[in-house]
Amino acid sequence: MDKVLFGDNQFFAVSHLSDEKSREQAIRFKDDSSILRVLDQAREAGINTFMCTTHDRIENLCDHFRENTEKYRGFRIFPCMPYAQKYANAVTEHGYLGTIRKYVPGNLFGTFAKGGIAYVSKDFISLMEILVDSEMKMFKGIETPVIFLQNVMVDLILGLKMYDVFREYDHYIRKKYNAEPGYITMNMPAMYEALLSVGIENPIICSSINKIGFRMSGGKEIYEKYLSEKKFRPIAMQVLAAGALQPAEAIEYLSRFPKIESVLFGASSKTHIAETKELIEKYLGKN
Repeated sequence: MDKVLFGDNQFFAVSHLSDEKSREQAIRFKDDSSILRVLDQAREAGINTFMCTTHDRIENLCDHFRENTEKYRGFRIFPCMPYAQKYANAVTEHGYLGTIRKYVPGNLFGTFAKGGIAYVSKDFISLMEILVDSEMKMFKGIETPVIFLQNVMVDLILGLKMYDVFREYDHYIRKKYNAEPGYITMNMPAMYEALLSVGIENPIICSSINKIGFRMSGGKEIYEKYLSEKKFRPIAMQVLAAGALQPAEAIEYLSRFPKIESVLFGASSKTHIAETKELIEKYLGKN
């Protein structure tokens, strides 16, 4: 993986700092062209991996990438699924059956309609595979070397102790997409142990890692212990702790853990993108 990963929170009005900031971002990035402008600025700064949700608007961006293959040669996407808000909005607008019709392949809709919950209960793993395929359609023809499960799903499965789902997801992503599976979680130590329990070694785990323990379930100390002692491939996110830390201080803290393979961040200005990338490479090294 690249040392620097560019995220998408800022494009879809996700701010851990304030609602006002979210509203500002929603207005600024209401058009796809404004998102593409910032992505191009990130690429100009030397960032070639975009880690993003499966938000409906990402499909428009993927169309643009496919239409301009030469311009985006070497540009990679790390999809993160599912985008829960997309499904919640669809249920509000279309109802449950309408949502299934919208996101599940047509030839399978009849099976869902007839079997309902009984079908879902009977074969949860098959349902997982169907939904992964549905989410991945928008990335056809685009390089996606790592495919992530979002924390909303990871931590639900973790809490239910349905660890077999992680093993089946790992197997499916490797076999069907020739990619590595990744996991986003708010509880990195528990996630590491869960994956190890089903035979998944040296996993890619993306979690909050920051100097003040922001959103680090179990506490900063146990995270530091795992980062120092366990064998896995950590990606650090929320490194600025929603603006509580200055960039240099935050990234210097990460340098204490050489195992950290990548840092995920989002920014909306050319200056901030370049400055953050330079700090990451200064303290953690280049790709």
